[in-house]
Amino acid sequence: MNTEDAPRIIIEARRVSKSFGSFQALRDVSATFFEGQVTAIVGPSGSGKSTFLRTLNRLEAQDAGEIIVDGIVLNDDLKHLDAIRREVGMVFQSFNLFSHLTILRNVALAPIRVRKMPRSAAESKALQLLERVGLKSQAAKYPVQLSGGQQQRVAIARALAMDPKVLLFDEPTSALDPEMVNEVLAVMRELAHSGITMLVVTHEMGFAREVADRVIFFDEGVILEDTSPARFFSNPEHERAKAFLSQVRHGY
Repeated sequence: MNTEDAPRIIIEARRVSKSFGSFQALRDVSATFFEGQVTAIVGPSGSGKSTFLRTLNRLEAQDAGEIIVDGIVLNDDLKHLDAIRREVGMVFQSFNLFSHLTILRNVALAPIRVRKMPRSAAESKALQLLERVGLKSQAAKYPVQLSGGQQQRVAIARALAMDPKVLLFDEPTSALDPEMVNEVLAVMRELAHSGITMLVVTHEMGFAREVADRVIFFDEGVILEDTSPARFFSNPEHERAKAFLSQVRHGY
C-alpha cells in the first residue's frame, strides 16, 4: 500500500444503492479506496459484493448515490464513462476471451482499438505481459487450446494491457478447477506487490489474509466490517462475520 502520509483517493462511493426488482442488493454503501491499496471484498453469496464491484465501472448503474473514480463522476455521460473504463480494468469469473483471436491478439486488441497504439507496439507490449503471467510461449494459440487457469491469466494480461490505474477482480478463481486456482493467485500476488490498486471480490480467504491491505465484509447489501486482514480474521466485530469465517475456515 502507498506509504505516503496522505494516500490519494482513487475511488469514492457515497451512499450507493441498487435494487433488482424487489431485491435490494446494495443499501447506502459508502467506501473510499486509495491508490496502491489492495482490498479484498468478502461475504456470503448474494451479499452484494459483486454488485458493488460492478457499479464501480458502470456495468451496473446504481439507483442512488454517487461514485467518483479518479476525480471523475461516474454517470451516463459517455465521455465520463469512456474515460473511467480506460483507467479501470476488470477481470471476470468467466474469461470472456475472443475465441477467434490468438492469445496475442486478445491481449493487444484493446490498446490498438481504444488507445490507438500501433499494432507492432501493442503486440510487443502484449508479449511482455504474457511473459509476466507465464504464457509467452502460448501467444500463437487460441483460447480453446488453453486450460481455464491459463485463460484467466490471459484475461489478467489483457486487463493490464490498458495500463489501468485500478484493477477490479470479480471472483476470478471461482470458475476454475482447484488445481488451477494457485497459478492465478500467484499472478495476482505479484500484481499486488507491484503497487497497482486492486479491489478483489473473492472466496479465497488465504489470499485475502496474506495479500490484502484491507478487508471489506458485505452482508445483505451493507458493509459490516472494513478493517485490516489481521483484525478481520482474528477478531471480527459482528456475529455475521464470525459465522461466515467459521463456514469458510477450511479454505485457508
